[in-house]
Amino acid sequence: MSIFDLGRVCIKIAGRDAGRQCVVVEHLDDHFVIIDGNTRRKKVNILHLEPLDQIIELKEKATHDQVKAAFQKLGWDVWETKPKQPGEKPQKKRKVKEKTAEKPATKEKKTAEKPKKAVEKEE
Repeated sequence: MSIFDLGRVCIKIAGRDAGRQCVVVEHLDDHFVIIDGNTRRKKVNILHLEPLDQIIELKEKATHDQVKAAFQKLGWDVWETKPKQPGEKPQKKRKVKEKTAEKPATKEKKTAEKPKKAVEKEE
């Protein structure tokens, strides 16, 4: 038997969830377990957990709802996230060239004349 058996209450001591209470839901191997509770449900290295004396009666691979019910019996908080609601699919908008107002025809068009060069003759 290992210290981190099914149902062992622990405190997370490393990472984003440090200081939060959790319970071992599944024992994967000698170094990793899956936790749930007042943390995100995830695979964790046992070096990042501090075991407590309490053990909660849970089934192997207990669901989040079962863990939530067990935590509420003890009066502890549970990590709750709401599932994201899918938004509307963005639609591509066509680029529309804006029509510029026509310029008034009062200006005369310039003709393409070559500029005259001023040449000074030396005398």
